[in-house]
Amino acid sequence: MKTKLLALLFLAGTSVFAGPRFFFGVGAGYAPAPVAVYAPPPAPVVSYYAPPAPGPGYTYVSGYYAPVGRRWAWHGGYWARPPYARSYWVAPRYYHSRYFGGYWHR
Repeated sequence: MKTKLLALLFLAGTSVFAGPRFFFGVGAGYAPAPVAVYAPPPAPVVSYYAPPAPGPGYTYVSGYYAPVGRRWAWHGGYWARPPYARSYWVAPRYYHSRYFGGYWHR
């Protein structure tokens, strides 16, 4: 009797982890929380050349500096697909000793 009860509990417990294999996500496009930094970033690297788009529907995200530990690191520009329909990229910015990361807005 105890063996059957344990087997039943085991099967019931493992069925919790056997969920559907499709997901539906809804995003609101909120900006990430600001990060306090103590020195402004260096001047941005100016690039007048953007490589051709890899396909239709891509948006070019220009390069930017982002804080990494106690220093600034340059992230080169790249092509990306917007995650939502009719969304656009809001570039990261530095304002009043705070760094606001870039995000997709719709």
